[in-house]
Parts: sequence; structure tokens; C-alpha cells
Amino acid sequence: MALDKPYKDIPGTIIFDAEQSRLGYHLNQFCMSLMKAENRARFKADERAYLDEWPMTEEQKQAVLARDLNRCMAAGGNIYFLAKIGATDGKSFQQMAGSMTGMSEEEYRDMMIAGGRSIKGNRVVGEDGDAQANHQPQGKSQQKEGA
Repeated sequence: MALDKPYKDIPGTIIFDAEQSRLGYHLNQFCMSLMKAENRARFKADERAYLDEWPMTEEQKQAVLARDLNRCMAAGGNIYFLAKIGATDGKSFQQMAGSMTGMSEEEYRDMMIAGGRSIKGNRVVGEDGDAQANHQPQGKSQQKEGA
């Protein structure tokens, strides 16, 4: 029986709980495999072939191929594991975070230095703040998932 999850109503937030962990187990294991240079080289040589070695869902594989980190998280990815994909691509964590919000690396950095996003319009799903899925470049995939 699923636990009550009042945090599911926080816009722009996917909580990595036990359910997400189970959902993303193979996706996260794939990400961890990228810690080895030989696996990174194999992945970069033929991404689809390497992904097909993992018992991930097609949705997870497509999210990785598209480098859609929001979609990866909705499919059970943990951002700390997903960072291995960014590192494989030569991206910083700040660049990755910016891509998840539709901001450039500089815009994202400046927003965070200024204190982050405003709570106004972002307290619960359905308001009209800038953290709401409908205002995110990759948010449509989260809306489909019901996140």
C-alpha cells in the first residue's frame, strides 16, 4: 500500500523516495556505470547500444538519449546519479541544473546567488509561478506523469 505523500503537490519537485528508487533502479545503475572510463567510451561510441544492455524502460532510455533530466527524474533517476551523464558529456552540475529550468548556466547561477526562485506562485501545483511544470522547458513530460 502506497504511503500518503503530501509532498507530491510541491511544484517542480520530485522527491526521491523508496518508490522512485525502485522505479529508477536500473537507470541509476546505468548512470553509476559511467564512473568507469571504458563504460563512458562505450556509451559515447553507441549510446543506444549501451543503453540496450540495461533493463531500463523505453521511456528511461529515451529520456537519457534526449538528455531530458527532468524526464529522467520523473522516471526514477536520482540527480546525483544523473550527474554522471552530464560529466560524461563534459557538463558541470550548474549547466545541468540550468538546463532543467530553461535557463543558461549564467542565468541559473545569478538566480541562485540572488536567493533562488520566489515562493510566490510556487507553493502548490496549479499556481502560476515560474517553478510550475507548464513554465519549464521539459515540464510537459512531468505533467504527463502526474508529478
